[in-house]
Amino acid sequence: MDLEKIISKGIDFTSEYGIKVIGAIVIWIIGSWVIKKLINAAGKLMAKRDYDESLKKFLLNLIGWVLKILLILAILSQLGVETTSFAAILAAGGLAVGMALQGSLANFAGGVLLMIFKPIKIGDLIEAQGELGVVKEIEIFTTKITTPENKEVIIPNGPLSNGNITNYTSEGKLRVDLTIGIGYDEDIKKAKSVLIDVLTSNPKVLKDPAPSVNVSELADSSVNLAVRPYASVADYWDVYFGTLEQCKEALDKAGIEIPYPHAVEIKKPYIPSSK
Repeated sequence: MDLEKIISKGIDFTSEYGIKVIGAIVIWIIGSWVIKKLINAAGKLMAKRDYDESLKKFLLNLIGWVLKILLILAILSQLGVETTSFAAILAAGGLAVGMALQGSLANFAGGVLLMIFKPIKIGDLIEAQGELGVVKEIEIFTTKITTPENKEVIIPNGPLSNGNITNYTSEGKLRVDLTIGIGYDEDIKKAKSVLIDVLTSNPKVLKDPAPSVNVSELADSSVNLAVRPYASVADYWDVYFGTLEQCKEALDKAGIEIPYPHAVEIKKPYIPSSK
């Protein structure tokens, strides 16, 4: 009699839970296949849109884990396990982690935006967050740049993506802004001609846009000329420093004075001694 009860209970248990177990296995097999297909499709879509490789791997892993968690919840539900509590625990855990990593999540979101919209890329000369340098590496949370002093600066992606970014490389050409003063007694047209000759004879100064020299200011002791050559990003500093030196030499050769402050000696009147 006891054996019959055990067999009966075994049959009831099998009939009740066996179908659920088989259904759970089927859900796992089909769900795993669907997840694999979705991840492959997402990977191909990111490749077509030229996503950064590090961002692509991170997003695919994130999508994979989210889908697997949903699949596990579906299997538990099939087995008759109450999943509401699990969902509540996951939500509470996600909220706690989000609050604890609020700054990191903002930097992550900023990194995603930088990699998707690509306002900057590796090798660009940029100015952002009070720093000037060449982009060395764009990571998920931070961006590394190398300054002209060969210092590495690490900028969080959150402030970087939300702030102003000046990209000196994107247009491919940079204007070099120089100001050179000449004396009021000098011939302006002659000085401009001398400076234009300097700019046009420099092979690193671009022909298009054409360089220009114009009067920019009538200062207290000089007529200031705005000297504006254009250069490639790689030649910027060579043109900057080279032009200054060449302009000084050319003006000296042409006999055009570059004014400078003169010390004035004030002589006191002679006062004879009362003795």
